[in-house]
Amino acid sequence: MLHGDRVSLRTVREDDLPALYRAHEDLRHRGAFFPLGVQSESRFRRDFAETGLWETDEGTLLIIDPAGEVAGHIEFFVPISYWDAYELSYLLYGDRFAGHGYTTEAVQLLVDYLFGAKKRNRIQLVIVPENAASRRIAEKCGFTLEGTARGAFYNGGRNHDVVVYSLLADDPRPWAAPAGG
Repeated sequence: MLHGDRVSLRTVREDDLPALYRAHEDLRHRGAFFPLGVQSESRFRRDFAETGLWETDEGTLLIIDPAGEVAGHIEFFVPISYWDAYELSYLLYGDRFAGHGYTTEAVQLLVDYLFGAKKRNRIQLVIVPENAASRRIAEKCGFTLEGTARGAFYNGGRNHDVVVYSLLADDPRPWAAPAGG
């Protein structure tokens, strides 16, 4: 579906479901900064059967590495019903996929797709402040740090502050070639 130099993003296929659900329920991949909730397998399969995990205002794409392996996923969704925004969430399925720029490129590909195909003005990332890797991704992709939402994220038995980054449709994208150049 979407192709970059390091990764491709594609929709979920039925034959992906067993491995994708195993990755979903394996909390070891989530680390300290990704929500720990788990959906039942029957609900997971029902959602896929009804929507293919791809709808007008929310969707999941698999991150495919250069060897054709599923390295993780990236999602978009409307964070607050009255905002003209999407939020992105992403997860790699193991440390062996980290440090190769896969997530950065996945964010760039999905940002370009969403701003080109959808009528939303804003894309945001909500990040636990201690998540240095995600903060670097936000900065590399030109997102602007807006501020802190105190105690907004519950994970690991306690509430955490989060920082909110945004990119507007007319903001420069560092990975894009300058207009006319």
